[in-house]
Amino acid sequence: MLEISTATNFGAIDADADTLLRECFQDHPAYIAAKNNEKFLILGRKGSGKTAIFKRFLTERNPNEFSYGHSFNDYPWQHHDLQAQTGVPEERRFFHSWKYLILMGLAKILLNQDQSQPWSEQSAESMQALEDSVVDSYGSRDPDVRQLSSPEKELRFKGALKIPFLDISGERVRVRELPPHIQEVNQVIQEHVLRSLNPESSYYVCFDELDLGFGKTDEAYSQRLIGLILAARDLFLVGRDRGKKLNIVVFLRDDIYHDLHFEDKNKITENLTERVEWRQDSGGLTLKRLMESRFSTALNDGSGRTVSWEAFLMRLAKCLVARISIGTFATAHFCDRVTSSSFATKS
Repeated sequence: MLEISTATNFGAIDADADTLLRECFQDHPAYIAAKNNEKFLILGRKGSGKTAIFKRFLTERNPNEFSYGHSFNDYPWQHHDLQAQTGVPEERRFFHSWKYLILMGLAKILLNQDQSQPWSEQSAESMQALEDSVVDSYGSRDPDVRQLSSPEKELRFKGALKIPFLDISGERVRVRELPPHIQEVNQVIQEHVLRSLNPESSYYVCFDELDLGFGKTDEAYSQRLIGLILAARDLFLVGRDRGKKLNIVVFLRDDIYHDLHFEDKNKITENLTERVEWRQDSGGLTLKRLMESRFSTALNDGSGRTVSWEAFLMRLAKCLVARISIGTFATAHFCDRVTSSSFATKS
């Protein structure tokens, strides 16, 4: 175990800045449940580690696992709001606009990440249909997510992706004119995506930072979140029914979820939700174990030994008694940094 004074980093208080996140990641039950396609909705208080799990999905590298992440710090919500449907229950106003975004995320994975494609004759036809539509509509196999809801963007449907019974001039429609047709559009794209998903591979589309701009009195915000949860649940279950390893993982603060009201909330909460929670001192995954993982990494002397919480405190106490060079004020700052960065990365 190295001297504490030599450590320069015990992690950070947010997942984006945490350089130890990958090495010290703990396989929380919420992560395992989402990874194994058992649950799709991951809840937790602010700072519980949801973003750490989100980033784990995006940074893991396995040959048969593919992921795409939506983080909404710069998302054009004003464009997305234009896709709200009229004449439907409020909780479903954004259902199809979210489904379209999710399907486009899966299309991006299939066209740009999945080297097993086409894995069958049927998937070859569907992959070609998806590529033709995405390239013709957005000019690229890998369009920027901010393009997807741009009002003046013109979507084009032809060949195998032509939408049956859809009366649109020249088989094209501008995004701002999409809401009346979006259900039919999603049905066709969804079928091609499901045909293309390789049953031997796992696919994840993840959503994080959904609390940005949250306001309890913002009804449109609540409707957007409900629409996302319902769209994610729908595709999660459809994929399961078709024998695909598909999960649309939604990370959300539990206090925000508590304030949402919609018809199927109880079913989703009981059957398809997992919480990111940490015990303090009992068995299993605990805050103590998480902190010890970080201490062991930051103070590694090459022996591979685990630095226990008790050993760390004893060494820290010796440092304080000896009044080593970190000084009184720096010591207080250092202790605060150690404890805050070690209690899991923030989400």
